[in-house]
Amino acid sequence: MKFYSTKNTNHLVSLREAVLQGLPPDNGLYMPTEIPVLPVDMIDAVKGMQLPEIAVKVLSPFLREELSNSSIADIAESAFNFDAPLVHLDENLYTLELFHGPTLAFKDFAARFMARLLGNFIEECQQKLTILVATSGDTGSAVAQGFYKVAGIDVVVLYPSGKVSPLQEKQMTTLGGNISVLEVNGSFDDCQALVKRAFLDAELRKSRALSSANSINIARLLPQTIYYFRALAQLPVGQPVIVSVPSGNFGNLTAGVLARKMGLPINGFIAATNANDIVPNYIHSGTFQPKPSLATLSNAMDVGNPSNFPRLLKLCNESYDALKQLIDGAAFSDKATLDGIRKLYVDYQYVADPHGAIGFLGLESNEQNRDTFCHVFLETAHPAKFPDVVFKALNKEPDVPMQFTDLMNKKGSAVQIEATYEILRDWLLKDSG
Repeated sequence: MKFYSTKNTNHLVSLREAVLQGLPPDNGLYMPTEIPVLPVDMIDAVKGMQLPEIAVKVLSPFLREELSNSSIADIAESAFNFDAPLVHLDENLYTLELFHGPTLAFKDFAARFMARLLGNFIEECQQKLTILVATSGDTGSAVAQGFYKVAGIDVVVLYPSGKVSPLQEKQMTTLGGNISVLEVNGSFDDCQALVKRAFLDAELRKSRALSSANSINIARLLPQTIYYFRALAQLPVGQPVIVSVPSGNFGNLTAGVLARKMGLPINGFIAATNANDIVPNYIHSGTFQPKPSLATLSNAMDVGNPSNFPRLLKLCNESYDALKQLIDGAAFSDKATLDGIRKLYVDYQYVADPHGAIGFLGLESNEQNRDTFCHVFLETAHPAKFPDVVFKALNKEPDVPMQFTDLMNKKGSAVQIEATYEILRDWLLKDSG
């Protein structure tokens, strides 16, 4: 299968090239030239499968021209050694817990898969590679953990100073080895702009082979489809399904729409955001208007110009009407987020993180009747990653998994830089030498 740029459908590359490049030279995003529709019997068979087996079935059409069946199976078994359980809260209300990986966030699915896929490609071509990634929180920790000690690959993570949680910061800054962390005096949008500019710097890329692990990389997008299949494998058969997706850069929602186009019977989606409401505003007005990101309690969604929006449009045939028919949008304030955490705890004895709470609120705002529709919201991070927010809502701190109690006592290390491209460029060139 080939992959094209969203800015030039005639620009075609292999999976290997798309993953290693991260971004096309025209600053578009890679998309598959075809979306395989899985047979109905295969989708029905998912009911009896765990994540690794689902991954092989769902991802093989994208991978098998460049990877053997045994390599695909090995990558799936290694990457997805945890589950995504569906928790039944009430009647037809469910939450899909995506935080059972090593960094307690849904980004583990994509980061672990990508690390192993890239490791396979690097081993074959004996090429040294640098992963350059911007993060608003969970991406950085998942990528750092996923690529830690992967031979032939260095990782450079940029995160906005003071705008990630203490646990997220520790997960990135305490590893060392092949993981370097830059603390940027600016916003996530500044970090993302620096990364994108580096990818377009031809002279820099002659000195240092770069690839991306942000959701702009197609290797991040594809594995996120599998937990949608896992979710429906745990739902009652035959009921229509609405999924509410807490959204920042919109890779998560894009993966859900991709899964639907592959044949997964999801009736509709809700793009649930915080005050960074660019996509909900587009859904309601037809105008896509990026703006500087606003800091909120749900920091992983503090994105003012969602990178995956062009992919969403492609999946909807670049039709506003088609997108609006499939996806509803809703945005919520910090106050509403705290209220959502409280309501989930009081009504269902469920402790949610602020992102999951916004997913829940998206369902609350939806007009589809829960008597006939299964309502699912994605819980994208463990509440222990946001103890201050949870305490503010519930006057109690969430339980912290045992493996992270020691982590908070470790000393982290990050290089502080201004949000200036020349500074990043100089650091990368100096470090590559």
